[in-house]
Amino acid sequence: MKRRFIASSVMVGVAVLHLSAAGQTARPVGAIERVAVISVDGMRPDVLLRAQAPNMRKLMANGSFTFWARSTEVSVTLPSHVSMLTGVPPEKHGITFNTDPPLDKEVYPACPTIFELAKKAGYSTALISGKSKFSVLAKPGTVDWAYIPARGKAAGDPDIARAAAAIVAEHRPQLLFVHFASNDAVGHSKGWGSAEQIAGMEGADEAVGVVLDAIEKAGLTDSTLILLTADHGGAGKSHGRDDPRSRHIPWIAAGPGVVRNFDLTQYPALTVNIEDTFATACYFLGIEPGNVDGKPVLQIRKTEELPVKKAA
Repeated sequence: MKRRFIASSVMVGVAVLHLSAAGQTARPVGAIERVAVISVDGMRPDVLLRAQAPNMRKLMANGSFTFWARSTEVSVTLPSHVSMLTGVPPEKHGITFNTDPPLDKEVYPACPTIFELAKKAGYSTALISGKSKFSVLAKPGTVDWAYIPARGKAAGDPDIARAAAAIVAEHRPQLLFVHFASNDAVGHSKGWGSAEQIAGMEGADEAVGVVLDAIEKAGLTDSTLILLTADHGGAGKSHGRDDPRSRHIPWIAAGPGVVRNFDLTQYPALTVNIEDTFATACYFLGIEPGNVDGKPVLQIRKTEELPVKKAA
């Protein structure tokens, strides 16, 4: 069976606007009605900090963050992104390859994705990706609108930003996932931390800004939780298994009810893992996540209090 691909075009579905379907409970922060997950492929935390990235820094100022979040042990694009969007490690979701899936059969994660759970809960969903292999996340019936390059192709950050902005403007999806691929490509060609990658990171920040502007122009900023993160870092011109330079990633949350300008490492016992993105999105949308490894990062809420250090 030949796999169907979405070739650099918007796939339009029927938006589901009701919010009372099975699988959804009361949202813990009433103002948060939607979630946008933005991933910058290969974004190593210190490279982000070296770049001129006003849009991401604005998210930090308006939200909570850590530069010590962790990706999967394998620290490669597709398995790590599937963990980000299923809440379980690769050995559980089954997507252990990092290429386009085979042509002779349909291949999807063995565990429900955030798109699948969101649809069951009555939310509309959108997936915009810079790499064709993300088709494994577009299980039929789970994504309302998608923009994925044709098999073996990639899309630059400006094209992804424009596609995401168009979908936001026209459809206002309640669960939005956007993947920017260019930073990873520069890392592989010029090296992680190189001057060229710093420039690429600044281009990624501009692309992130286009998406944030679209959310604002649609009047959705005050009802959207933004989760901005990455799949892995890198060193030299590659990224390796359980290499701390590959495994550490940024994790930024901003939106209604989120503590502003707050470094999550002030909770010394807290480690944010890539699977926590899935669990956090589920939590704030009032979705039951099921049996997953990820945990919701509750420390981003204003109601949480810092641990008190007892006197000696």
